[in-house]
Amino acid sequence: MVTGQALVAKYTGGITDDSLLENGAARADSGDKEIKGPLTILLVGIDPRKSTTPPLSDSILIAHIPADMSTAYLFSMPRDLYVDIPADAKSGVRAHTGKINSAMALGSQVNGKINVRNGFQLLSKTVRNYTGIEEFDAAAIINFGGFKKMVEALGGVSMVIDMDVKSEHLAPDGKPRPRSSRCPVTSDCPHPYIGPQAYYKKSTKPVRLQPWQALDYVRQRYPYAGVPMTDYDRQRHQQQFIKAMAKEAMSKDVITDVNKMTKILDAAGESLTFAGGGNSPIEWAVALKGLNVDDMTTIKLPGGGKYASDGDYLGEEFRPAATADAFFQAVKDDRVAQFLLDNPSLVNKDS
Repeated sequence: MVTGQALVAKYTGGITDDSLLENGAARADSGDKEIKGPLTILLVGIDPRKSTTPPLSDSILIAHIPADMSTAYLFSMPRDLYVDIPADAKSGVRAHTGKINSAMALGSQVNGKINVRNGFQLLSKTVRNYTGIEEFDAAAIINFGGFKKMVEALGGVSMVIDMDVKSEHLAPDGKPRPRSSRCPVTSDCPHPYIGPQAYYKKSTKPVRLQPWQALDYVRQRYPYAGVPMTDYDRQRHQQQFIKAMAKEAMSKDVITDVNKMTKILDAAGESLTFAGGGNSPIEWAVALKGLNVDDMTTIKLPGGGKYASDGDYLGEEFRPAATADAFFQAVKDDRVAQFLLDNPSLVNKDS
């Protein structure tokens, strides 16, 4: 076991990139490395099929930590949220409206190559413009393969399964479900897989999930057998997953043990890119060691489909918009706790 200072001194990981942040390089060179609240952090999960494929931001989560750094509030931006995407000179993207998860993919296409950093910067600007959050104090990009390796390093996670969920993708043994011969890869079948499905039964107490189970559970968003599952359910499960991972990683037997912490970060490897304004992931972990993860609150911002005048689906929108706008203002003003006391319906039942 080692102290926080020794942990920082021994860690030499190289997965930081402060250029993800607005004025990140300048902040990193300023010598001001103090981490203090309030803090707002952008977390983006991507699922690239190939390194040559523009990455879609399948998960967009924001964590707000109040000034006293006692807890955290976690909320999501729907991947299909219909927003104004600003122009970007490097990628040649023109200002337009579209689904928010396309911003990163479009911004990543620079001079015929994939530039994930530029794509993230365009996504960050899009999110900031929409929410009014002026800047993020830290940011992270991780692909789902990296999530799986990190959970493996943790030995799994414990989560309450808040609804019955069947997997679209995996069989009960964790292997991929076979694809129907009627739905070749080149086709656009809504449910192309056949055979038995992995099943996650609703529980009232935390269930220990293997790494593949945890990642599979939080990726599901398709309805089945009358269960009206949507992307909003997936957002909630992803928030619960982040909370569960934080609880495992911030436990006393991990946060003060350099070997365990570096094992978790090394497991992510090149799958994780972190920007901490001049501070490493370990320094952030040590600074946040007093955070009460059990009190971390996950938040549901209600919404629904947005349609054009001809009935075509455009994407998602927050409804009522005034509620989301007021919540974003509460984040800016660091008064989320009071806002949620006044609007308790926004708190997920797991919090």
